[in-house]
Amino acid sequence: MRLRHLLLPLLFIPLLTACVNDGTTYEIDNTSEHGLSLIREQPYFWDSKIDLFMVVSRMPACMRRHPMGTGTAASKVEIYQVPSGAFVVKIGKRMYATETQNCVNFVKMDEDPPGGMGKLMGTFREKKGVLVFIPSESATPEAEE
Repeated sequence: MRLRHLLLPLLFIPLLTACVNDGTTYEIDNTSEHGLSLIREQPYFWDSKIDLFMVVSRMPACMRRHPMGTGTAASKVEIYQVPSGAFVVKIGKRMYATETQNCVNFVKMDEDPPGGMGKLMGTFREKKGVLVFIPSESATPEAEE
């Protein structure tokens, strides 16, 4: 009887393994205090939809978590920086504008910014089952030399 109570919770472990709850960060100034972090949460293991959130931070001044709707494990999130220093976050056809001055502004965009998308800084994507940020070749210091 007692053994059954110990083994019963083990039956639920396979159900939890299919859930996604992870995140990773693009460090803007190569510091952990200034960055954009993508958070993925899958509330139900039977649903392929994943809730996406962007955490905008410039510590110690500000940090804010913004919802970006749903995606899948295969969704790619591109980060562009416009000349003003603001960022464009692109998921498929959806785009958002944000900034790290006060971390409050996170606006859904209906069309490309007037001055263009800016410089591609990199892409958040899943690689071998792990969410990673892959810097753009044009955004790496070696490419600027």
